[in-house]
Amino acid sequence: MTTKQKTIIVTGASQGIGAAVANLFLDRGYNVLGNSRKISHKNELQRSDRLALVDGDIGLASTAEMIVGTAVKRFGSVDALVNNAGIFFSKPFIEYTPEDFRALSSTNLDGFIYTTQLAVKQMLSQKSGGSVVSITTSIVDHPLADFTASVPMITKGGINAISRSLAMEYAPQGIRVNVVAPGVVDTPLHRNSPKEFLRTLSPLGQISEAKDIAEAVFYLTEASQVTGEVLHVDGGAHLGRW
Repeated sequence: MTTKQKTIIVTGASQGIGAAVANLFLDRGYNVLGNSRKISHKNELQRSDRLALVDGDIGLASTAEMIVGTAVKRFGSVDALVNNAGIFFSKPFIEYTPEDFRALSSTNLDGFIYTTQLAVKQMLSQKSGGSVVSITTSIVDHPLADFTASVPMITKGGINAISRSLAMEYAPQGIRVNVVAPGVVDTPLHRNSPKEFLRTLSPLGQISEAKDIAEAVFYLTEASQVTGEVLHVDGGAHLGRW
């Protein structure tokens, strides 16, 4: 008896958390479709005949069509999706501009909607269930006074909310929808941030590695009885004041 090889789509896969997720799933036998704006030109992914790359802005519906279409054409199915692509920046609320909001909405919300709609549509046609895992942040529900990011939280909090709704909507078809909410992670986003300060943002006093987030994503993708969950990987920051 043979087991069908599963295919997963990972957005924002060229570096950081996305690359760690894509590489982990390759290591564990999945076919992987990786996307970012210029992923075919520069990425941190291992080479594999089970890896396909699609360049493109995730905020465009045409990119989502290319991603899902390529996954089906190359590997025959879409069994899982990781919505990792996103932008995030911190500043006082009154300093966010209309351009900031449009950029955040395009990548974080439009990108989520377009890709998830097509992936779920493909999963429904396959009639074999599936998994959607999205990356948000633990400060959606537990803000930090020293880290102001109110406007990005509109988008990240929205993904938490829609994931719970989708988990209920598609449970009868066996499609599970979950979220991983990291705290501070050692990625290029924090390349120039003082490490001493970053460690104070976690009760454990540690900075997570991208592989820690990737392991959480893998767990939720494989956990057949978990849906509608927001899994915090933040060293305990979601627990409150410390």
